[in-house]
Amino acid sequence: MAVGWTSVGIGVLGMAVPVLPTTCFLLLAGGCFAKSSPRASRWLYSNRLFGRYLKDYKESKVIPLRVKGLSLAVLWATIGATVIAVPSWLVRVPVLLIALIITAHVARTASRRLDVAPAALPDPSAS
Repeated sequence: MAVGWTSVGIGVLGMAVPVLPTTCFLLLAGGCFAKSSPRASRWLYSNRLFGRYLKDYKESKVIPLRVKGLSLAVLWATIGATVIAVPSWLVRVPVLLIALIITAHVARTASRRLDVAPAALPDPSAS
């Protein structure tokens, strides 16, 4: 339970801090809750802010196109502000590398429009 709730906290914090991942921590919380608390697991996957996205990612490995675009826009706006504000290349280079890795992962992840049900998508493991 403790690891699950800690992961929820980090995941929610990651919604505001662009280089801090959100989905992996929330999926970790789901795994922890599946073993320790079915009630907490139901809460996580039915949460109105991120429940649908977690279910979609867990079941189909898809990110809604709008969420993907918004995530990348916020990521690069924040990274750009950081690179401009921080004069040290010892900070700039690692931050830019992390942003590039996150961008590559998000770009490689399948996407769909919000109005398309994930069940209508082809199975990514079938190819």
